[in-house]
Amino acid sequence: MLIGRDNEKRILQDALADEYSQFIAVYGRRRVGKTFLIRESYDYHFTFQFTGAAKTPARKQLARFRMALKEHGLQDMPSVFSNWIVAFSELRRFISLQPKGKKVIFLDELPWMDAPRSGFLSELESFWNGWASARKDIVFVVCGSATSWMVKKIIKNKGGLHNRLTHRIALKPFSLRLCEELMQARGIEMTRKQILNGYMVFGGVPYYWSLLQKGASLTQEIDRLIFSKDGDMYDEFSMLYASLFKKPEPYIKVISLLAEKKEGMTRLELIEKGKLEDNGVLTEILNDLEWCGFIRGYSVIGKQVKDEIFQLIDHYTLFYYEYINGKRHGKNFWQATEGTPRYYNWCGRAFEHVCLWHTDQIKQKLGISGVLTEEYAWRYAPKKKQDDNKSIKEKGKQVDLLIDRGDGIIDLCEMKYHEGKFTISESYQKDLNDRKDVFRQVTKTQKSIHIVMVTTDGLLSNAYTKDIQNDVCLNDLFY
Repeated sequence: MLIGRDNEKRILQDALADEYSQFIAVYGRRRVGKTFLIRESYDYHFTFQFTGAAKTPARKQLARFRMALKEHGLQDMPSVFSNWIVAFSELRRFISLQPKGKKVIFLDELPWMDAPRSGFLSELESFWNGWASARKDIVFVVCGSATSWMVKKIIKNKGGLHNRLTHRIALKPFSLRLCEELMQARGIEMTRKQILNGYMVFGGVPYYWSLLQKGASLTQEIDRLIFSKDGDMYDEFSMLYASLFKKPEPYIKVISLLAEKKEGMTRLELIEKGKLEDNGVLTEILNDLEWCGFIRGYSVIGKQVKDEIFQLIDHYTLFYYEYINGKRHGKNFWQATEGTPRYYNWCGRAFEHVCLWHTDQIKQKLGISGVLTEEYAWRYAPKKKQDDNKSIKEKGKQVDLLIDRGDGIIDLCEMKYHEGKFTISESYQKDLNDRKDVFRQVTKTQKSIHIVMVTTDGLLSNAYTKDIQNDVCLNDLFY
């Protein structure tokens, strides 16, 4: 059963009725459901489909491509496909032999087909530009988990495929609501708080959620999947980055640096901390990680572009660095960890990242879905001052999410994971107001500043809630 993905499914299905041939690229991180979406949208009916094999030389890729054409019914082929010129020539011959009507050609894991010095990409360009685009009966769908390759070689191609795509579909992880729908469809009973707790580990990756089984608690399932040696996700971290990048080590190094600082790091901080070279390679790594949805780059209000901060936001990766990262625990580790102070500290940080993935839902609750906005994080680290020959350092301030609105307001969002309604104390109210005042002084904004509380179970009204302009709770994130 296909959950959500209505717009993406419509694009794929509408291509069948279009007057002209269509070239559609689908991309996104590993396990997000790209292949499943395409198969379900076309009801598993393809004129031809082929899946590239990881870390396989061109000779074997071509042999497998020939075998796929034979399995689809093509006869009288050369005994060996010596190169991709021959392979695509035979594909054209195969398509020409098919009856009238739209023909769906699906090449899955396209980046894996592009072996070094194979000439694959140039022949793909020739197939589309020189033949398929001149017809009216081709729906050519390509897909790949190596998001950086898909973006650079297909989406932003500067050669023969430049601006040749008819549609591009960037498949994103599920929202909380879609995770809830998936669990309901699979007959797994979970409260919204439990779905939130699962989201803080798995993020919105449908495949991870599909591994959950009936009859066990979420805690038991996390132990079974991640911490048991025979669990489906025991080695997921290494497999995840190896599937996305041909040389994952420099990417993992940047990720590991960002994992140490929840609010993120500037490019200069990354270079200094990791002893990295300040060159185009680092730029490419950061761009690739952002395209894959593992990090986000954001500008600090009042700062220049060079001060952009990069923040790790992938839930599973954050969980990995918090609880695994070379340390393998017993199969009941998570059951023993849940409820400890360390667990609740992690919940607080993880909930903030869930909120960052659900800013649209927060804006909807605030009634500003139609208002032009920009979302930022903000931090202030004051310089040392000299006072009576003593070095005094003011305490820094930070806000993990602020919504800069086009209607003259900045929403300063404070996110709190809590069991039961959250109570604002006198000291906490003072801290919120201090942050608001410092923010205004440092940024010199002329806009109104609203403090917004985003909590799991709502806000308890008392004498210290008078300065809170809006209250968003967990249920609001499910819409």
